[in-house]
Amino acid sequence: MAGLWVGMAGLVAAGRRGRRWPQPLMWSVSLWSLKHVALYSRQHLMVSRSLCSAGYDSNEKTFDKILIANRGEIACRVIKTCKKMGIKTVAIHSDVDASSVHVKMADEAVCVGPAPTSKSYLNMDAIMEAIKKTRAQAVHPGYGFLSENKEFAKCLAAEDVVFIGPDTHAIQAMGDKIESKLLAKKAKVNTIPGFDGVVKDADEAVRIAREIGYPVMIKASAGGGGKGMRIAWDDEETRDGFRFSSQEAASSFGDDRLLIEKFIDNPRHIEIQVLGDKHGNAVWLNERECSIQRRNQKVVEEAPSIFLDSKTRRAMGEQAVALAKAVKYSSAGTVEFLVDSKKNFYFLEMNTRLQVEHPVTECITGLDLVQEMIRVAKGYPLRHKQADIPINGWAVECRVYAEDPYKSFGLPSIGRLSQYQEPIHLPGVRVDSGIQPGSDISIYYDPMISKLITYGSDRTEALKRMEDALDNYIIRGVTHNIALLREVIINSRFIEGDINTKFLSDVYPDGFKGHKLTENERKQLLAIASSLFVAFQLRAQRFQEHETSRVPIIKPQMANWELSVKLHDEVHTVIASNSGPTFSVEVDGSKLNVTSTWNLASPLLSVNVDGIQRTIQCLSREAGGNVSIQFLGTVVHVLTKLAAELNKFMLEKVAEDTSSVLRSPMPGVVVAVSVKPGDMVAEGQEICVIEAMKMQNSMTAGKTGKVKSVHCKAGDTVGEGDLLVELE
Repeated sequence: MAGLWVGMAGLVAAGRRGRRWPQPLMWSVSLWSLKHVALYSRQHLMVSRSLCSAGYDSNEKTFDKILIANRGEIACRVIKTCKKMGIKTVAIHSDVDASSVHVKMADEAVCVGPAPTSKSYLNMDAIMEAIKKTRAQAVHPGYGFLSENKEFAKCLAAEDVVFIGPDTHAIQAMGDKIESKLLAKKAKVNTIPGFDGVVKDADEAVRIAREIGYPVMIKASAGGGGKGMRIAWDDEETRDGFRFSSQEAASSFGDDRLLIEKFIDNPRHIEIQVLGDKHGNAVWLNERECSIQRRNQKVVEEAPSIFLDSKTRRAMGEQAVALAKAVKYSSAGTVEFLVDSKKNFYFLEMNTRLQVEHPVTECITGLDLVQEMIRVAKGYPLRHKQADIPINGWAVECRVYAEDPYKSFGLPSIGRLSQYQEPIHLPGVRVDSGIQPGSDISIYYDPMISKLITYGSDRTEALKRMEDALDNYIIRGVTHNIALLREVIINSRFIEGDINTKFLSDVYPDGFKGHKLTENERKQLLAIASSLFVAFQLRAQRFQEHETSRVPIIKPQMANWELSVKLHDEVHTVIASNSGPTFSVEVDGSKLNVTSTWNLASPLLSVNVDGIQRTIQCLSREAGGNVSIQFLGTVVHVLTKLAAELNKFMLEKVAEDTSSVLRSPMPGVVVAVSVKPGDMVAEGQEICVIEAMKMQNSMTAGKTGKVKSVHCKAGDTVGEGDLLVELE
């Protein structure tokens, strides 16, 4: 991340986000009116939509009322389709989610417990009581939580309530990764070599791993979303992986069973969307490329895949449908494959639910998958044959997370959204979110802020629209990963399609460091920073002309401003002059012209630098004139010349000896503490485990030594930087 001081100028740049649905399926969503923000209510929340090709037959009766057993963006997504279909909705929520957007959007809402998921969104008894209370006829589970829980589906069936998803047999068969692999083999689907059974303990895990041959993948039998999943390259990692995976699996899915299979190094992760009905029909809706991942969780997805040819696509699609028909699958589902460099593909798992990344499929096919799920659940046959399924254009999705991308490509961040604005004013942009200004990002739930989707006639257009959307996405109050997302989509390897599941670690072997400025970008940054700083000074000057009591910040008749700019520890002399909306700036021997409307009250500024259009964000401005802006993911601070000169006299903060202290790298809950004062520990030995947003993280000793003091215990909530353990 760049630090830049402008001695009379300086700056900041980071990222932004957006919302909307492009053709062939586009939604124009207005979650609130600026004139009526204070009138937010469940009954009057406006949702306007325009579908380009996903029509709805009003004569096709489905359900009167659906309960959505989920939260956040997916709950909002389901509610939008229900409103389109004339179906009333019921939201469930924990006590901390009482003011969430999905609660306001629904016609009714019921609190099902306190914040922890085990006591609310996984609390089947409370949810069943909510169903009875509201007389909901059907339940849409979204993804995660109870979406693949066969016991929940059985409870609904016992009460004559429709589960909007596959039947319990398919959930059992495909939700259990061990059974699904056996069924896949029987259906003649390509499978990965591995152990076809439940691993009992760590010792058995090591034995099986040795038989298969390292590396191996340890994963939760009932899992998904990267949770309960570890890669092991030796016996020690297998033991650790077994422990963490089983704990995460129990916490996330209520099922700690694990399986082990051969890990295919450097594969692509490509999945096939399938849709089946209760009449024996099934189709595949093309593929999604999901290879950009961190910690086995997807970050960027697109449809179609740049890698597949029509022959491979058809083979994968036909195998996916064969598997779906083998279990009489009746809903939307996803069959995931690992694909090697020679286009050999292997069955990974089947998700018996709506996938997080389903919007990219909707964009290229024109189908509303939630609508299709509701129709199928009511008993209607599919409206489309395989020959009817198109690939129209290209769609890309970026998962916008409240995470610090500079720490392991994204450690969770918490906070309150002080400012939030999605770039839905741009063409071909869709945003699926469940937040609003003032929303809290807490330690209890997934850190996803939104799914940003762009659509274009081809991949180049979709990626360019994504770049613009990220630049225009305004998020304040929490750390976010927009800088990383932007770097991924402009990376030459990504653009060429040279990707695999290890893309991030390959491209950034030392971790993500932010955007590396080219020489031209560096000059543009200096010119924009200087121009923005002077524009603020000129505005202040106009104010002081009308208030004689004000002290002028700059001389009234200055024609040129000589500025001292510090960037990457280098000081640059910049000379700026202006004529109307255009500034002429001399930077390191080059002259650049910077033009803008200079609407300094707006958080976004469109700036033209010698014919190149840039979007910047003004993050903050202090009373003394210091300015922070965001440019291409780079954050820079603009200081007055005096402040820049005095800055060298400031004492530098002495770096802490991190080998002797262990601090929490993220907010979370302490799951376990493995040491006590007086214990001897070895370098790399586990000291404690912290769970953050449903992922468990092992904290290890930085050196060999004796434990001096322990500042936490199991069950404690800790913040980023909190002291956990000290060594002598």
